[in-house]
Order: sequence, then structure tokens, then C-alpha cells
Amino acid sequence: MYYAPRTIAFLCELLHPPLAPDPQPIQRVHNRLFESGNPPYQSFNVTPEATVLSNPSNRPGSVSSVSFLKDRFQFREELTGETTEGFVERVKSLTTQVCMERQIQIFTAQIVTVRTLINPKNWRDSRGFLREGVFKFDGELQALGRDPQLFGMRLVFPPTQETQNAFTLRVESFASDSRSIFIENQASFGPQVVARGLEDVGANVEKSYAFIVERVLPFLGNFDARQEA
Repeated sequence: MYYAPRTIAFLCELLHPPLAPDPQPIQRVHNRLFESGNPPYQSFNVTPEATVLSNPSNRPGSVSSVSFLKDRFQFREELTGETTEGFVERVKSLTTQVCMERQIQIFTAQIVTVRTLINPKNWRDSRGFLREGVFKFDGELQALGRDPQLFGMRLVFPPTQETQNAFTLRVESFASDSRSIFIENQASFGPQVVARGLEDVGANVEKSYAFIVERVLPFLGNFDARQEA
């Protein structure tokens, strides 16, 4: 069954051995990006915890930033409309340039989080879809004494010999819109040696998104049957 996912957040953390705070290398990268005429981030800011590149918010709750902390890079695109391809390019480009400036040799781990929304095809309310379509609850909930207003599940896929990374999947009814299903995949990946190239940095983001589109959506589609009148 075809769904049109509406991705609301891309997050990516790249962990590295701790470094002494130094905003100057980040500023040099920021200046070069401005000189190129098409900088991915407009603002440069230094806080006690991090050096931050960011864009002004264009809607309530939106965030477009990358923070360089002493032990990690944190990329955030939330409610900005960024595509998977755009986020991958942003992460790879900034990571490559900052690694050169800061002489980072290894990332000890990468954590990617993708959040998206879909609407069930045959259910008006996502709570009903999960309650009756997926979980097949009938009278069992009466034992709880109260009627839940949010339904969901959490599935953990640890690393295996065939697949080295881990996925933690959340599927829930969406509190802000009862028609929508909220899907989150948080993926963790192992060490990456910078000298060997940073292609995996982008590929890991793509894998995290592809798991939702290629695996989770067909899984949910199994339960999205037309309701009897």
C-alpha cells in the first residue's frame, strides 16, 4: 500500500574523542561557505557548550542547526521541510570541512534519528487504526479502568552478523493530529575512520530513512484494511 510520508525531523550525531573548545576552525568553515555564495547556515554563534551554525526559524518549533560540541557534531533539521538528499549533503559537506580544520581522525559512533508522519488509508483516526487494526484490542482495555488516548509500540532491532547497526522503532498515534501516525527510527552505527572517507556518514542517514519507507510502511500496510460498514 502506498503512503506519502511527511518527514518532520532529521537528526544526526557524530561522536568523536573530546577536543578542547575552539570556535576559530568553525568560523573559518562558515566564512568559506559564505564566500561560496550559497551557505547552508546563515548564523554563527558561540555558547559555553558549543559553536553553533543555524538558520532563522521560519515556523513555530522549527530548528535548522549544527552544533559542534567538545565530543560530537549535532545536526538538527526539524519542521524545516528539508529532504533526505539535502540533509545528507549538508551533513557530509560540513563534516568533511570541519574534520579537516580540527584534524578529527575518527568518529566513534553515529546516531541518526528520522521522524515522519503518515495517514492510514482506511481509518479516519490513527488511534482506532492502532487499537483495532494493529493491536486487535477488543474488551481487554477495560481491565485498565481508563481509556487510553495514545496508542503505540516500540520495537528494537539489535545488531546482527549480517546487519551491524541497530534500529529502535517507535510507532504511535500523533497527539497533535489524530489522523496521523508518528514514526520514529533511531539508528546507531559503529566507528568510522575519517581517512577512509565519509561516504558512510551520508549512507547511514539514507539507510535510516529507507528502513521506514521500505520496511515499516509495508508492515503497517498489512493492517490498513478497508473497514466493514
